[in-house]
Amino acid sequence: KAWGNCYECRDQYDIIEKHTQSGLELVEKYVKFVKERTEIEQNYAKQLRNLSKKYNLKRIGKDEPECRLSSYQSFLEILNEMNDYAGQRELIAENMMMNICIDLTKYLQELKQERKMYLMEAKKAQQSLESTYKQLDSTKKRFEREWREAERAAQYAEKTDQDINATKADVEKAKQQAHMRAHVAEECKNDYAAQLQKYNKEQNQFYFNDMPLIFNKVQDLDERRVRKLAQGYILFSDTEKHVMPIIGKCLEGMTKAGTNVNERNDSMVVIEQNKSGFERPGDVEFEDYSQGINRASSDSSLGTPKGPMELLGKNRSKNFWLFSKKSKLSPSTLPPFSTPPAPSPANGPPSPKFGRDPLSYCLKEINKTVKPRISSFRTLRRSPTVTEDFTHLPPEQRRKRLQQKLEEICKELQKEVDQSEALGKMKDVYEKNPQMGDPASLASQISQTSQSIERLRGELNKYETWLAEAGGRGDTLRYKSHTFNNNGAHDVLSPDGAHSDESTPDPSQAIYAEFDDDFEDEELTAPIGKCTAMYSFPGASEGTISMQEGEVLAVVEEDKGDGWTRVRRNNGDEGYIPTSYVTISINK
Repeated sequence: KAWGNCYECRDQYDIIEKHTQSGLELVEKYVKFVKERTEIEQNYAKQLRNLSKKYNLKRIGKDEPECRLSSYQSFLEILNEMNDYAGQRELIAENMMMNICIDLTKYLQELKQERKMYLMEAKKAQQSLESTYKQLDSTKKRFEREWREAERAAQYAEKTDQDINATKADVEKAKQQAHMRAHVAEECKNDYAAQLQKYNKEQNQFYFNDMPLIFNKVQDLDERRVRKLAQGYILFSDTEKHVMPIIGKCLEGMTKAGTNVNERNDSMVVIEQNKSGFERPGDVEFEDYSQGINRASSDSSLGTPKGPMELLGKNRSKNFWLFSKKSKLSPSTLPPFSTPPAPSPANGPPSPKFGRDPLSYCLKEINKTVKPRISSFRTLRRSPTVTEDFTHLPPEQRRKRLQQKLEEICKELQKEVDQSEALGKMKDVYEKNPQMGDPASLASQISQTSQSIERLRGELNKYETWLAEAGGRGDTLRYKSHTFNNNGAHDVLSPDGAHSDESTPDPSQAIYAEFDDDFEDEELTAPIGKCTAMYSFPGASEGTISMQEGEVLAVVEEDKGDGWTRVRRNNGDEGYIPTSYVTISINK
């Protein structure tokens, strides 16, 4: 039922105004509620991210043993999933802020302006009706006043006419005054009747047309507000429902991380990482002092076989691996021994009198031999002597670390060679197109890159030698050692970092600088994306390729930081173009 058609509401302006104001305040209150909810979500997401960052073990180097354990990897996966989960909570807060708070606030401002306009129209209609009523009341009072004056004038004229002492002139004057007053009263009566008719018409217009129409508009506004608020209520839950599938995937990822833990595989990884390559020591044989054999010079079968003592003798410069992975024996770690026998008299070696455990005496002798060479097992365990060639490690572990170090140097060397190649191409382009840059500005970078390459070459040879000593395979990664000289030709870097004209690398450098028949195949590499030219490029220098504005080319090699991208045309032509001249789309 419309408010304007309801008799009870047609004159209830104040009540309707108060009701609509209360509705707008409810919207404001809901917006404030959702804002506080988004703050809770944002704080929750922030705390989750900080927690994930706090416990993220990626700060540990990749060469640490834990990195290969499935339990370690699963824990990292859980932290990553938690980070994604936090992102979904942030998305909830963002969507609530955009779709509810900001949208409702904007809509609320529109409603306030529209409501204000309707209320002003109603106010104007009321003021117009009140003004007409005041005019009606004024004409009514004037008519009443003039009518009384006319009656008094008529009574005075009649009284004067009956007075025998009054002259004829006085009687005529009194009659004229009464006639004039009656005429004025009649005019006031007509004005009052006209004003009354006008007021009744306006009042009818006000109550049956103007105010019902305004109240119907206000009712429509209020109902639209309620519908919009109801949509905001629904969005409050739907916003979270929309991300629930992704949150479910995050939780499933955490569960999967737990199921991916393989304890047996972890055990094998530990064995693989920590096996030393040493043979197990043989049994310690009994030394018979009763036969007077000199322990230090005896070569008989009763001498100590290849046991801990012999290992210590043969590996004076190496660590002893009987009790600890990286440290020698320490008296503080040995168990308590039985009381040693009394020293032999000078006139002859009597039979030794062992304590309860004959092995204790042997270990005691070992302890005496080792003790002067070591101060504290705990000290060595905490601060082992680390050498550059990893000789402090067992053979198997040393071989692995040398191989790993060799691969790292090769990757770094490849990076420097690529950088040198890019600088050569840039220098060539700058020399042929001075407007693009100053070739002299690249001299320091080229020199620094050349020095880095020579340094890495030296390290590469050094680690290859150590790896060969350790019995490992010198499978060195090959890298590109060519660059562009001032003429744009491919040259091999000379030892001093300059551009050499030699096309055949030195045999000693063949392990990391070789060109094979596969180089032709690199030019036929499948494109990794495409690009569209924003500007024309002449491609005048060697190694570059021309292009026209709007031309679409296949991307063969991405920009490596030198500002150039390698592209290919449909006809097979390849070359480099400035990266800033094109928009690139990489295939995923």
